[in-house]
Amino acid sequence: MFRRTFWFGTGVAAGVWATTKVNRKLRRLTPESLAATAADMALEAGHRIKHRAVGFALDVRDNMARREAELGDALGINAPVPEHELPAPRRYAAIENHDTPRYVERPTYHSYNRNEDH
Repeated sequence: MFRRTFWFGTGVAAGVWATTKVNRKLRRLTPESLAATAADMALEAGHRIKHRAVGFALDVRDNMARREAELGDALGINAPVPEHELPAPRRYAAIENHDTPRYVERPTYHSYNRNEDH
């Protein structure tokens, strides 16, 4: 009698365990569950990509600043300028005077004729 009760209980326990496992697996395979899993995986992948991209951008910025400093030192741009020394005069004026004869003698006119070929 005890032997039959033991095997009956073991069978019931195995059946409950197997049914639970199958139901869990079926719930994971529903379209809603698959969509939620795919969305979670996409979010995780997006966070990983963002983290890598930000790290790459920071590395590029650091290396760019270092290289600019190296080039500035090589070209003498970063060298301190003594206060008593003024920069060399420019050869050409930065802004031309429009009162010069070059501009006054030959004024330019623009035609506002819309029928004219452009």
